[in-house]
Amino acid sequence: MRVVAGERKGMPLKAIAGNTTRPTTDKVKESIFNIIGPFFDGGLALDLFAGSGGLGIESLSRGAERAIFIEKDPKAFQVLQENIKKCRYEEYTELFRIDAKRAVKALLKRDITFKLVFLDPPYHQQEYYDLVQILVDNSKIQQDGIILCEHAKEIGLPQNFGEFVLTRQETYGVTIISVYRCTEEEGE
Repeated sequence: MRVVAGERKGMPLKAIAGNTTRPTTDKVKESIFNIIGPFFDGGLALDLFAGSGGLGIESLSRGAERAIFIEKDPKAFQVLQENIKKCRYEEYTELFRIDAKRAVKALLKRDITFKLVFLDPPYHQQEYYDLVQILVDNSKIQQDGIILCEHAKEIGLPQNFGEFVLTRQETYGVTIISVYRCTEEEGE
């Protein structure tokens, strides 16, 4: 695993040993960012179920201003910390070793909105996708924001989360990438 593009392009990232996580491959990561926009002009990213942090780190490398990483697994969290330090992004990140449901509750109390939301929960746990709806319902995602869900083929996600509509879906083996954007953005 490595950072695919941007200011940290080529930086190797440590993967998590074992089978408790599924790191997004470099090929899929590159495709994801080709879909959602190769580079960003600031904004705050949220990497729920961050694992080793590949998606959030990639967004920072490509111009996101800051990123919040949520990961409850202790081994994964340690690797995430090492990757953030290796990429020298400590001052641009917040890392929380906490369950995603509790993290979202805490984030709702903060005066922040996200430009990018990455959701890659354990496969076959559909209830975690409800966290997206909670963020949308509480206006925690910017109108020009992007929601990206990585999920198994068997998981059927809705056509929309509030005003954020499924705009693109790509299949990579057993993984589907679903991208949601706000339909109201055009009129503003």
